[in-house]
Amino acid sequence: MELVIHWYDFICFGIVLAAIVASLWFLLRREGGSCVDVEDTVHNSFLLSRSGSESLGLARLWTSCWRGLHPGWLLFTRSISFLSMAALLAWDVLKWDASVFVYYTEWTFMLVMIYFAMGIVASLHGCLEHYKEPTSGACEDAVGNKVGDDEFRERLALYGCFMETIFQTSAGAVVLTDVVFWLVIVPFLSNTHLCLNTLMICMHTANAGFLILDTLLNSLPFPWLGMGYFVLWSCLYIVFQWIIHACGLLTWWPYPFLDLDKPWAPLWYLCMAIVHIPCYGAYAAIIKVKNSCFPYLFPNAYC
Repeated sequence: MELVIHWYDFICFGIVLAAIVASLWFLLRREGGSCVDVEDTVHNSFLLSRSGSESLGLARLWTSCWRGLHPGWLLFTRSISFLSMAALLAWDVLKWDASVFVYYTEWTFMLVMIYFAMGIVASLHGCLEHYKEPTSGACEDAVGNKVGDDEFRERLALYGCFMETIFQTSAGAVVLTDVVFWLVIVPFLSNTHLCLNTLMICMHTANAGFLILDTLLNSLPFPWLGMGYFVLWSCLYIVFQWIIHACGLLTWWPYPFLDLDKPWAPLWYLCMAIVHIPCYGAYAAIIKVKNSCFPYLFPNAYC
């Protein structure tokens, strides 16, 4: 199939390129290499707690924001979430075959599952640490002895950096996925695959539901910095769509608003770029409410 590029397609290319450049600039400027220099910035920042007190920031990968809650509870919820989402994804693949992975929904679904998989590993480690040192005193020295040598701590810090990045990216992507599905696709753009059926309802509620449940229990931070990764994730998906269409591997667009053959494509691309801000902000608002209201509602239980 011959690839036809219209003049307005270059506006779409420019919008995506601008989003990529702006995200990279934002990340490099705000993060200052904290996810790159593992031996220095990541290591030091991750060995600090959220409040800068004695408890080590590494522990936030498996500890809950609820005082005294055993790490096993996070392990349990993350395991249930991962297994449930794996079952839904398997159902999706069995029903539609592997072609479902041309959809942003499945990309995001897989990303959330990767976060839960990493969270399970972190929680397992947390449970082992909890049983090794059941007492709560002398937190800094105890955790320092438990973590081990510097090499292991650096690896754990790097692991935590990736886990937090995936958490922040998947949070924004989940909101974007569900907003587009429920407010755009279902009312206006439903087709054979993108329509209201039991599987689609389950997938577009489980992704957000399980992630919000984990958010209400975990101690992970949610800075605006993460929106840069979220935008890059969406840009990666769009570039993937362009490549498979340019190679003739796909002759139809999973989402009609990504179709480059329509004259109004630049407007859709611009709207989709802008909507990333409120989508990420909506999840940031959930965490803001959690950290602002829960200490007043549950002063003796919330950390």
